[in-house]
Amino acid sequence: MVKNFSTIGGYCLQHNGLLRSLKLSDGQREELTEFISYEPATGAELWRGPPGVADLEVTAARDAWPQWAARPLNERLERIRALGNRMRADTDKIADLIARETGKPLWEARREVEAAVSKVNISITAYAERSSQRRINGKPGKRTALRHKPLGVLGVLTGFSEPVLSPVSHIVPALIAGNSIVFKPSEKTPATGQLLIDYVRRAGIPEGVVRILQGDGKAGRALAGHPGIEGLLFTGSTRTGIALHKQFSNRPDKLLSLELGGNNPVIVWDNTDLHSSAVLVINSAFTSAGQNCTSARRLIIKDDIYEPFLEEVKRLADRLIIGEPLSDPAPFMGPLIDNDAADILTESFVALMSHGGKPIKHMARPIEGRPFVTPGIIDVTNMVERPDIELFGPLLQVVRAPDFERAIDEANNTNFGLSAALIGGTAQQYDEFWANSRAGIVNWNAATTAKSDAAPLGGVGMSGNHRPGAYYATDNCAYPVVSSESEVPKAMVGIGLKEDEFNSPKEQFEQIISSVNAAHEDEAAAPDEVSAQVPAE
Repeated sequence: MVKNFSTIGGYCLQHNGLLRSLKLSDGQREELTEFISYEPATGAELWRGPPGVADLEVTAARDAWPQWAARPLNERLERIRALGNRMRADTDKIADLIARETGKPLWEARREVEAAVSKVNISITAYAERSSQRRINGKPGKRTALRHKPLGVLGVLTGFSEPVLSPVSHIVPALIAGNSIVFKPSEKTPATGQLLIDYVRRAGIPEGVVRILQGDGKAGRALAGHPGIEGLLFTGSTRTGIALHKQFSNRPDKLLSLELGGNNPVIVWDNTDLHSSAVLVINSAFTSAGQNCTSARRLIIKDDIYEPFLEEVKRLADRLIIGEPLSDPAPFMGPLIDNDAADILTESFVALMSHGGKPIKHMARPIEGRPFVTPGIIDVTNMVERPDIELFGPLLQVVRAPDFERAIDEANNTNFGLSAALIGGTAQQYDEFWANSRAGIVNWNAATTAKSDAAPLGGVGMSGNHRPGAYYATDNCAYPVVSSESEVPKAMVGIGLKEDEFNSPKEQFEQIISSVNAAHEDEAAAPDEVSAQVPAE
């Protein structure tokens, strides 16, 4: 049985830095006056700055939006390509800051920057494919055109785990479509968020078109509830996503895109290559220190291979290097984002043990006072109630399954539905797994974290609200406008009129047919294109 444990792993983590507040007199609320970010691996101060004001940032973005939307598409694309080129040229600089502020290894931070740069060209292709201007077959003598318009001002809220890639995945498609943006980075990664906006400015995108709002959850709520935005693009925890969904429940006129987390399963079935299978499990569960929305949280193993396979997984997990992001040799994983996250995860491991879980590899805190944790593996097969929550870190829960049908049932034993993977098995079993899995990503002999930037990213259930991002992100940034068009008005009432004493119905009909034929000839001679420029409203 699955149960939501509010006491195990259901978390509302605090940022990795410090919010300095000014105490006011009785009756006045406490005001945030200074925002500071610290490196999780060392505790060194990394960045400080003042918090923003949502109303000021939304107003600036709204003032700048009409001119940006009116620019020809090619001009907007030129600025977007400049952003990608500048980021590519400074990959090492950006990666260094990501590594320091999140704690992820430098090699992984570089991959994030490279993926963000790639996202620029992919977003341009996606917009051309999914938001193109084209002609649709219509009635004779009429031209039917499909065009897209930007929504207006969009808010963007993202988490800390991919502080460059995640916002780029929202901001770039929105800018291509002609929107302006108010971006609130995670309070855990304010420095990286600020650096990203600096590159946006240097690319020649007007300052008012992309605004940054630094702050904590209160600032995010103020942005989400601001009447001056047309929509909100969110990537983060399911708990925050639920709160936003409630906040938008009486605003059907506002777009809300939710990309949330998952309690992701990986099934390991008949397989002779235990080592490669174990590597895929390690990559699924422990890359990024388990701080990825697609990280594996549950490992489902066939009874027959349970012991030899877990032995291989544990052997590899014991060899993983855990260290500071810039250290040599390069670590496999760094620390969690902050001590609060590490405390909650280690407490969650103990709670699972107290509820009947059998530890296979104990989770430990190797460096006192810092948020480093070792991977934890625990068998929860015999737990009466298992928590259906996203334990955001390197904690893997193991379940034994006697047959493949039971394994699929166990994989679907969750309210989430983001990512799932089958390792081993036959092609027929994969077809069965694919057909019955409730997830937006279903992989075979690949990690749960394996995904293509040229494909959509999203889930079902509590993993989103059916508005996938990545390649489909452009769908959340523009709305379609269908137009029936003709150079001159031509119409007649064919039924229900008295006969005209000057023109008989037959003569009227012949005149209309003649006009339609002439229009057909003009349309055939015209190029088969639709203007990409939307008339000013």
